[in-house]
Amino acid sequence: MSIWIVDPDHSVAAFAVKHLKIAYVRGQFNGISGTIIFDPSDVTRTTVEATIEASGLITGIRKRDDHVMSADFIEAATYPFITFRSTKVEGAGENRAKMTGDLTIRGITKPVTLDVEYSGPVKSPFGGEITMGFSATAVIDRFAYGVSWNEIMEDGGFMIDRDVKITIDIEADLRE
Repeated sequence: MSIWIVDPDHSVAAFAVKHLKIAYVRGQFNGISGTIIFDPSDVTRTTVEATIEASGLITGIRKRDDHVMSADFIEAATYPFITFRSTKVEGAGENRAKMTGDLTIRGITKPVTLDVEYSGPVKSPFGGEITMGFSATAVIDRFAYGVSWNEIMEDGGFMIDRDVKITIDIEADLRE
C-alpha cells in the first residue's frame, strides 16, 4: 500500500447545479488537502480522507460567491470545511472503482457513493515526483445537507435544483 498526498495546486472540487430550470451554474472549490492510501492491485483496500476549504469557492461572480458562502447555502463562516472519509471501495472495471464514504457539509454527514477513475503513476519532469490522478463524480441532494435556500418561480417550480453534480479531480504525490 502506498500513501499519496493530495497536491492542492493541481486538485479541484467542482459542482454544477441547474438554475432557473434551464441551465447549469458551475463553481469550484480550491484548497483541497488529504491523504489517499492506494494499491492499484487491490483497490478494495483504498482509504481516502479529504478536506475542502469552503472559503476557496469560485464561481466567477463575486456576488454569487458571497451568497453561496452565506448561511443561505454552505455557511462557510460557521462550517469552514467540507470533508470526505471513505468507508468502502469496490472495483468497477479497469482503472475504475466505486467509493462510498461520509461527506460532511454544514456539519451534516451523509453517505455518498463516488464513481472513481484513476490513472498513473507517472514521474513528473519537473522534479521527479511520482504522481497519481484520481477523478470522482457523484450527484448529491443539497437539501440533505441543509442547503435548501430557494425561490419559487412563476410556474411553481424552483429557481435552483436540489440535485448537485460533483466532480473532484485530484493529483496526489507519493509520500516517501
